[in-house]
Amino acid sequence: MNNMFVRVGIWTAIIIVLLTTFKHFTDRGNSDSIEPINYSQFLDGVKSKRIKEVVIEDRTITATTSDGKHVRTGVTYLDRGLVGDLVDNGVEFDVKPPEEPSFWSQILISWFPMILLVGVWIFFMRQMQGGGKGGAFSFGKSKARMIDQKNNTVTFSDVAGCDEAKEEVAEVVDFLRDPGKFQKLGGRIPRGMLLVGPPGTGKTLLARAIAGEAQVPFFSISGSDFVEMFVGVGASRVRDMFENAKKHNPCIVFIDEIDAVGRHRGAGMGGGNDEREQTLNQLLVEMDGFEPNSSTIVVAATNRVDVLDKALLRPGRFDRQVVVPLPDVKGREQILNVHMRKVPVAPDVDPNVLARGTPGFSGADLANLVNESALFAARKNKRLVEMQDFEDAKDKLLMGPERKSFVMREEERRNTAYHESGHTVVAKLLPTADPVHKVTIMPRGQALGLTWQLPEHDQVNMYKGKMLEDISILLAGRIAEEIFMHQMSTGASNDFERATKLARAMVTRFGMSEEMGVMVYDDTEQDMFFGGRMASKTISEATQQKVDAEIRRILDERYVVARNLLEANRDKVEKMASLLLEYETLDAQQIDNVMKGIENFPVDPEPSENDAAPAAPAPAV
Repeated sequence: MNNMFVRVGIWTAIIIVLLTTFKHFTDRGNSDSIEPINYSQFLDGVKSKRIKEVVIEDRTITATTSDGKHVRTGVTYLDRGLVGDLVDNGVEFDVKPPEEPSFWSQILISWFPMILLVGVWIFFMRQMQGGGKGGAFSFGKSKARMIDQKNNTVTFSDVAGCDEAKEEVAEVVDFLRDPGKFQKLGGRIPRGMLLVGPPGTGKTLLARAIAGEAQVPFFSISGSDFVEMFVGVGASRVRDMFENAKKHNPCIVFIDEIDAVGRHRGAGMGGGNDEREQTLNQLLVEMDGFEPNSSTIVVAATNRVDVLDKALLRPGRFDRQVVVPLPDVKGREQILNVHMRKVPVAPDVDPNVLARGTPGFSGADLANLVNESALFAARKNKRLVEMQDFEDAKDKLLMGPERKSFVMREEERRNTAYHESGHTVVAKLLPTADPVHKVTIMPRGQALGLTWQLPEHDQVNMYKGKMLEDISILLAGRIAEEIFMHQMSTGASNDFERATKLARAMVTRFGMSEEMGVMVYDDTEQDMFFGGRMASKTISEATQQKVDAEIRRILDERYVVARNLLEANRDKVEKMASLLLEYETLDAQQIDNVMKGIENFPVDPEPSENDAAPAAPAPAV
């Protein structure tokens, strides 16, 4: 704002000076009482003795007539008889030498254009340099954005779902508040802290909360902001960033996506990779160059810790790794409570039920869920966000928006209804399968129908029995088409793909096949240096044939199990398919009534407390 006022003032002064100069040279000597006349009229007046007095000054003649009027005309040096005419006709005249311009006038006339050009050149150069901030020649300046302690309102109360991570960083807050407490006993706080976790888990928010709790400045920059096409720019920006940070000790320097500059060195082929490696080298030097009593703490975030250079992770640099994982059920409930503070929530909204129905959701996903729920309520002109709005938002995020305008032929609707009924009935009959929450034949996204299963708790390990049952559930859709529609469709392609991958993992990776044993038969090998996977054969052709045969055996056995269940419960499949054709969507209570054979079918029952929220889609078309 101050720079804008300065620029406006400078240009205003320049315009005033130009106007004053122009006025001075155009209006000098002008007077409304002097009448301009032609030179011939002036000579006629002299000869007719109508001119009494004449003043000649710098090629200008000012004359006074006999009746007291003042006239003006111009003269040239070529009229040598003018003086004689004036003397012969008795005209009093005076000749004045040209007026000498003042010193400031000379400066203004001779030097002003040059001064103006120099000023304009300096102005544009400063604009290109941006006054040392973000300009064309300020490549070496740091792009870190500083948030001072007064403007940083984020604290640990705004961070939920990662209690263990908050406990690990709590001592950093204590150190920033009272460094002497640790230094008097010879203790040294870690200079670098690496936050590791999947995208959207709140790593950036946690780093900002550290600065907010400690009430210290917070410098934030992305790893990609260091690297440019010019060699040496990144290293210069690193130096400038740490110089600025040291001026604001104690403070937090946060580098987001550090893997953009912190990847393994030595793998580049020149060009941008050389620049990236120089930037990494300078970052390593700056972190080593901290004074022993420095209170600048570097916090970095990444979801690819496996690609970072080992020199970054050694003690003295990023010697602490804080894992920020996806939240569990309790963490998801805490995160939902944090985001629900910002919206008016109806009393029927239960965060615990919503948390159970969102396994695998990150903090960003849950924030998006609350936002979508508020949008649904706003479209319906509601004053409060109700549980149904959260249901609709979850359906949209997990399955996609409803395709209400999509027109299906009756045969396709019937085929889809039997397909989803097959998934549902088999899932209800198998003992360890996740409870079915909802089944629908309403097209959403790319699917013509979906069967949802709601896990009772977060799954950490996968077990053989449940994996075999999941394969049966996946195959049940196609089997229902064969039994009840006497045809096959392409709608089961995704089911078959998922079932085959599951069976292959059981045989080749998890050692769950008695025939193949516990050996890993994966046909790709792990690249330990880069953390990737390299496509190269690790098993023989004969072994591969045995692996394929074992996978086929598992699929065939589970196919028979699913078919026997559907053959034995034809009435339940028929009933569920007919209800789906009528209502398009069945919830958990309606599904239970069908499986129990209850004839009094509720059209719109009240959902039970345990089945009030959907989870991630399970077997689907």
